[in-house]
Amino acid sequence: MVKRLISPQWAYRGLFVAICVVLILINLLPLSTATDAIPGPDLMLCLAMAWVLRRPDFVPALLIAVVFLFADLILMRPPGLWALIVLGGTEFLRGRRALTRELSLLVEWAMVSVVMIAMWLAYRLVFAVVFLPQPSLRLSAMQLAVTILAYPIVVGLSRLAFGLRKAAMGEVDALGRRI
Repeated sequence: MVKRLISPQWAYRGLFVAICVVLILINLLPLSTATDAIPGPDLMLCLAMAWVLRRPDFVPALLIAVVFLFADLILMRPPGLWALIVLGGTEFLRGRRALTRELSLLVEWAMVSVVMIAMWLAYRLVFAVVFLPQPSLRLSAMQLAVTILAYPIVVGLSRLAFGLRKAAMGEVDALGRRI
């Protein structure tokens, strides 16, 4: 038989990193200079949450932490703060993946929305506690709303473009381990 050079698990991990790097580079581009424009969604957050709920073995916690720490450093956010909050949110969802395996997209979307709102509140709370200047509440809330609305689109694109789906009950990987 032909032996694979790269396991699908590592291929998806590389794909996740590549997509996140492209999204970071797009964030660096000066695409809109209007101050009253609607901010774009946080597609990296949507991608991480969608992939954690679908195939948690493809995006381990360390990979999420490193990618979001890299984003914090490049995008000039407080180093590690958003990475830590995202890690907490994705690990919360990872712990509930067995519960969400049989749920519809609508219920999953609601659960992810609640987690995103909690993460947003935690981020703003830390900024308030240490007296850091915060982005305007209106723009920040609009970005949160747009991110929540973008989640099902990211889920659909992940399914259509990359074939990423939820693991079925009792499904095993190539080594016979339960997914």
